[in-house]
Amino acid sequence: MFKDTPAFSGFAVDDIEKAKKFYNEVLGLNIEQPMGQLQLNLAGGHHIFVYAKPNYEPANYTVLNFQVDDVDAAVDELTRRGVKFEIYNNGPLKTDEKGISRNNGGPTIAWFKDPAGNYLSVLEK
Repeated sequence: MFKDTPAFSGFAVDDIEKAKKFYNEVLGLNIEQPMGQLQLNLAGGHHIFVYAKPNYEPANYTVLNFQVDDVDAAVDELTRRGVKFEIYNNGPLKTDEKGISRNNGGPTIAWFKDPAGNYLSVLEK
């Protein structure tokens, strides 16, 4: 039924202006503001709709993954831009001092949060 139907994903934030600044200035994404909300324009012509939500609560899962050639380089650059990466040392998931999980049965990946507390990641292609 939807095989040839365009689609897009979205997630909520508590403050559109903070999200706009973060996604545009820190992450360097091209953005638009339809209906006073936020559209993230990603590589390959993909779009993510970010909207303000009353009684907002951040997602407790990763809402957006950025595939990169070099996670270390991406983490270093984002850290220079003020991004703080999550450190995990409890349970089966472990990260190094930079916040990068390596060879835990999955991809090399590092998680960080947007200003609204949503989880994002950079992971190697």
